[in-house]
Amino acid sequence: MADKEIRPAGAADVPVVEGVIDAAFRPYIERIGRVPQPMEEDHAANVAAGKVFVTGEPVTGLVVVEAFEDHLFLDIIAVHPTAHGRGVGRRLLRFVDAHARALALPEVRLYTNALMWENQEIYPKYGYELVERRLDGPYDRVHYRKRLL
Repeated sequence: MADKEIRPAGAADVPVVEGVIDAAFRPYIERIGRVPQPMEEDHAANVAAGKVFVTGEPVTGLVVVEAFEDHLFLDIIAVHPTAHGRGVGRRLLRFVDAHARALALPEVRLYTNALMWENQEIYPKYGYELVERRLDGPYDRVHYRKRLL
């Protein structure tokens, strides 16, 4: 964990994790026509499994990651709207890269909803390449990967 400002979430963080995710994703409900998947996940289970890392005091951003044999999956990245423009997302993305390297994983993978076009502008700036766009159940997703050298 290269960034000392980013720490594993604990059980006491679950309500704030839920709050940050809600604040970050609620604006997309109308645009995509449904509740974004991150709002429906079991955040307490993710925290208990060690998948959630938070930053800020109070918490202003977080990532949910899961390690697989050949990659680190970035399931959720969320920054509270009150912290936009402060570099929180950038620090979290750097943390994800460092975490994958620490686990000796060669790449990071993620996806975003096709209607969350802001994300599609951000991820390539941080070295992510478009892999494919496909329907996953009711979600139209754009899949990315970042190879770590």
